[in-house]
Amino acid sequence: MFSPEHLWARTGVLTVLLFPLAALFAVISGVRRLAYRRGWLTPVAVGVPVLVVGNITVGGSGKTPLTIWLVNWLRARGYRPGVVSRGYGGTARGCVDVQADSPPAEVGDEPLLIHLKTAAPVVVGRDRVAAARTLLARHPGVDMIVADDGLQHYRLQRDIELAVIDAANGLGNGWLLPAGPLREPRSRLRSVDAVVQVVRGGAGSQGFSGAWRADYRAGQAYRLRAPQEKIALSKLPACDWLAVTGIGRPQGFFAMLEAHGIRFSPRAFADHHAFQPQDLPAGAAVLMTEKDAVKCRAFAGVDWWAVELDVTPESGFVDWLDARIKQ
Repeated sequence: MFSPEHLWARTGVLTVLLFPLAALFAVISGVRRLAYRRGWLTPVAVGVPVLVVGNITVGGSGKTPLTIWLVNWLRARGYRPGVVSRGYGGTARGCVDVQADSPPAEVGDEPLLIHLKTAAPVVVGRDRVAAARTLLARHPGVDMIVADDGLQHYRLQRDIELAVIDAANGLGNGWLLPAGPLREPRSRLRSVDAVVQVVRGGAGSQGFSGAWRADYRAGQAYRLRAPQEKIALSKLPACDWLAVTGIGRPQGFFAMLEAHGIRFSPRAFADHHAFQPQDLPAGAAVLMTEKDAVKCRAFAGVDWWAVELDVTPESGFVDWLDARIKQ
């Protein structure tokens, strides 16, 4: 089956044919970056430090799990972080405060997951400046903002930029949209404060120069009907599982299950897929990511399980981040 990911993995005839559109995209995005760099457009400060977690590629690079880790890490150090996000895939208009019972179809699956995993205040809005101001107005105790997927939203002034790269897929064929997966040229990585390379399941990485490593591994599992009752993956019943996912890099999830010796049949849906009851057999033994689980919990079968993700950045990155924030 044709997919953009297959096209963007290598340079081919279609890639070359799309070069004029990629060149136009490069000009438009380049002029926008230049406008902020030269001061023709002015970024807006919102009164508290802003940490941006983003990427320069389209698709799932692992931004949201790192955002969750970062928010919990900040809180453990005494900060009171809040999160702003676009709410991709959601229907919300304006700025919306995410609650534990917010419909994922309204606020987006990733912002809802961030709120559920961190209990931090989260506001979604396409205008990141308006979302940040709404966050601070409704939650005056917030002293630091984490902008999820905000690298290209230059209007929001930021203090630290973290660019996330999936180690297995890298930058694809290295071309800009639509000929490749890049939102911005590779040179953009030289201007961010840190590049974090996501390595899933202990696999090898492409070794981006100067990048910090963050390991993503499968954690505990829980039934969607009983999220507080968590068990190790090794304690899961031995059966033929149906592993389903609607994330940008489904193979990463399947590889983590394989690393634990779990026998399963894979079924991948499009990223941010809006799951419906008819998508999955109610009586099956199902494994899914937590991002998918937030969209299935209202109609979950008895034996539907979510698998947590353990994020472990290398110690050098943690020390660097700690020092940088204290500045």
